[in-house]
Amino acid sequence: MDWTNQIEKWKREGKKIVFTNGCFDIIHVGHIDYLEKAKSLGDVLIVGLNSDESIKRIKGKDRPVNIQEYRKRVLEALKPVDLVIIFEEDTPERLIKEIKPDVLVKGGDWSVENIVGADFVRSYGGQVKTIDFVYDISTTKIIKKVKSSGK
Repeated sequence: MDWTNQIEKWKREGKKIVFTNGCFDIIHVGHIDYLEKAKSLGDVLIVGLNSDESIKRIKGKDRPVNIQEYRKRVLEALKPVDLVIIFEEDTPERLIKEIKPDVLVKGGDWSVENIVGADFVRSYGGQVKTIDFVYDISTTKIIKKVKSSGK
């Protein structure tokens, strides 16, 4: 079943759809905490996953560490995640407009006014939320640690 049909089915069933997005390059405890909290805001959690090419444009030529198919497979295996959709653009704006989620979520490092798609989601009565980070960890920090330990 293609993802648009699945989303329409969830909407017909009255499910509250939560959307978030990111690179999710090297999954760590911060990602797990974030995804669990995002899922708790609704019934269905959809993750927009940056494609390899969009990550290269955003984070540089050495990223991603893991290719999009591997990143997608790992996310799909996580309990809070119901659907993963890879997008090619630098932002998930087109995807947000197609999905029309009930709740749009980003990490606490984003201010609500800077969240792509926030105005659109609010325009039809949806909510925009941020989730505070509990763990002081990131893929970038993991990469730096690995590189420094190899010297």
